[in-house]
Amino acid sequence: MKDFSGKIAVITGGGTGMGRELAIQLAEEGCDIAICDVSTTNMAETLSKTQERAAQGVRTTAYACDVRNADAMNSFAEHIKAEFAVSHINLLFNNAGIGGGGSFVEEARDDWERTFNVCWGGVYNGCRTFMDLLVASEEGHVINTSSINGFWASAGPAASHTAYSASKFAVKGFTEALVTDLRLNAPHVRASVVMPGHIGTSIILNGTGSDDPQGARTVLRMMGQPIDEMDDQEVKAALERLGEGFRDRAPTTAEDAVKIILAGVKEEKWRILVGDDAFALDAAVRAAPEEAYDIDFSGRLG
Repeated sequence: MKDFSGKIAVITGGGTGMGRELAIQLAEEGCDIAICDVSTTNMAETLSKTQERAAQGVRTTAYACDVRNADAMNSFAEHIKAEFAVSHINLLFNNAGIGGGGSFVEEARDDWERTFNVCWGGVYNGCRTFMDLLVASEEGHVINTSSINGFWASAGPAASHTAYSASKFAVKGFTEALVTDLRLNAPHVRASVVMPGHIGTSIILNGTGSDDPQGARTVLRMMGQPIDEMDDQEVKAALERLGEGFRDRAPTTAEDAVKIILAGVKEEKWRILVGDDAFALDAAVRAAPEEAYDIDFSGRLG
């Protein structure tokens, strides 16, 4: 797909971060945009920014939806068909994701499964919901967001990172399998897996709310933060500092990440690494896979 003009793109997690940038940059190229998110406030801001920069005639719509819920995703699809009066889409960006659920051994099942079910279940539900609409197009492309944690299941030796890593490995493997599945059964539809490194998004801040101190503790513990002596207000403040620092000090902005992703789609790459850190880690893991979980491995990356 060399040109996005006149196409229809569906973007999950469109309220912030890479989802917002996908909407803006695709609309600039003349692509109709349909986003979903759990936050109507964030989606309204995305649509406002998108419409400011959209090419003439671009249509936009938003739908409040939890990607874990298959029925809600089906309702999102029906909303798009009614709003745009179409029976197909061209681009599906399964982008929604959250952090959390670090330790399988120590942490609550609900915390673990929430992260896994958003990051993997959202991709599965997105593909199940929209595959027929992609196949109905003259050309289609599904783009699933994995992570560097889809090939390295670690956040370093001091932190457990099991739910997020497991979900991102699932996304990577599923998308790789789709490459052959689509070639055999829908050759006009492509599949790509996106594996970002550290991107300037609010994924840590979005992983839990300020009204969920236990969830905040789970995220901080996963990131190796000392929380045992903190009260709930201190935990909230620590999470905000960590999340803002993650977003603001990232080596790659969400805007630049999306430029890389969209260029990869146009070049029909099935595997899209995003960020110098992603390339460096990929090379290091491939060079010494048996050493990837040694305690000093991450220290060798510089």
